[in-house]
Amino acid sequence: MTTPNIVFLFLDNLGYGELGCYGGGVVRGAPTPRIDALAAQGFRSTNMNMEAQCTPSRSAVMTGRIPVRSGTTRIPQPGQLSGLVAWEVTIAELLSRQGYATAHFGKWHLGDAPARQPHARGFDEWCGLLETHDSSLWHQSPGFDSAGVEEEHLWEGAAGSPSVSLGPYGTEERRHFDADMFARTTAFIDRAVADGRPFFAYMPVAFPHFPSLPHPDFAGITGNGDFADSFVEIDTRVGLLLDHIDELGIADDTVFVLTSDNGAEDTLPWRGWTGPWGGSYFTAMEGSLRVPFIVRWPGRIAPGLTSNEICHAVDLFTTFASMGGATVPDDRPIDGVDLVPFLTGERTESGRESVLCFVGDDLHAVKWRNWKLHLIWQEYMLDPPVKLSVPRAFNLYDDPRERHDIFLPANTWVRKPAMEVVADFQSSLASHPIITPGTPDPYCP
Repeated sequence: MTTPNIVFLFLDNLGYGELGCYGGGVVRGAPTPRIDALAAQGFRSTNMNMEAQCTPSRSAVMTGRIPVRSGTTRIPQPGQLSGLVAWEVTIAELLSRQGYATAHFGKWHLGDAPARQPHARGFDEWCGLLETHDSSLWHQSPGFDSAGVEEEHLWEGAAGSPSVSLGPYGTEERRHFDADMFARTTAFIDRAVADGRPFFAYMPVAFPHFPSLPHPDFAGITGNGDFADSFVEIDTRVGLLLDHIDELGIADDTVFVLTSDNGAEDTLPWRGWTGPWGGSYFTAMEGSLRVPFIVRWPGRIAPGLTSNEICHAVDLFTTFASMGGATVPDDRPIDGVDLVPFLTGERTESGRESVLCFVGDDLHAVKWRNWKLHLIWQEYMLDPPVKLSVPRAFNLYDDPRERHDIFLPANTWVRKPAMEVVADFQSSLASHPIITPGTPDPYCP
């Protein structure tokens, strides 16, 4: 069998409860019929776990490694050398070696130095934002114009040459961002198909990261405000991309993945919904970590599959590598599990029983099967983290919102398997030390 094309749509701060197929849609004032239909055509997870914020989730997907290993556990601070050292191997680099055409259209957030930008990390071409969508609001801030701070820019680039600025990134550019990224992705797919090459299209789009501003074509379409209008826009654009893949006759040869980098947007007036899960992003609560995850692969993944087996961001690296016939590096710990046998029905288990829940550099919680053991308690982003002398334990089947601690004598056994997961990770650091945030290149362990 030939290697499949891969379209990877990585939404930004999409809450678990937003889409119709996850209990949202019309409940949120914005039906999502095209994405709901996509979920019905393949696999839908109720237990996909991401990292607590943008940068570590992107790092996990790109490298298959728990982000604390790579020094990418938090959003970089101004002036800090950010992103992945060149020693890290990205999924784009692996697939490129297998003959894939590779493209990145959207937000990078894994380093703004030229040697750490997408075109230097395995992507043939790219366009988008190096930092965060927050910057689109800077020009509205009183005093910004006279502060001497340069606006963030939109960029585009290609392998073998420097990236080029497309101009400052403001709210008007934010409003048109996703339309442009979908248009560029469509054109990239057309070129790859014309060249007879398999392709990897990575789309870390803006939606619904604040400010959630719909394209003018969708503004006012629901009557329920910008946030709902933005949902109709993204659903429509996903549908148009799927239609285009059908028109090209490549649907059966294309894996289409839709997920989010972390839990719901939490900034008013664009606050999202975590569904049944508690807490906010930038924490180890389920509402921060658990996100929609939909995979369509006609002929390989049966339609209508739903599973609550644990999956994690790092698994996407290993899974995409497996789909593309690539071999993952064996000179470093790779934390990802190959989900292909699970997705295609060869096995009923995902191959993963646990997740280490880091917030920044600190391990806040351990998730093991249906249990959650919190070592540091922080329910919402603005709450101060509290280091616990006695862990708090929750049975997520009984208590999805993590409200009622049951670390009682009858349940203290949970600490043993959970802490074994921590011990195994810590033992791996003895022979493979953590890369310190801000580490310059060249880096060699």
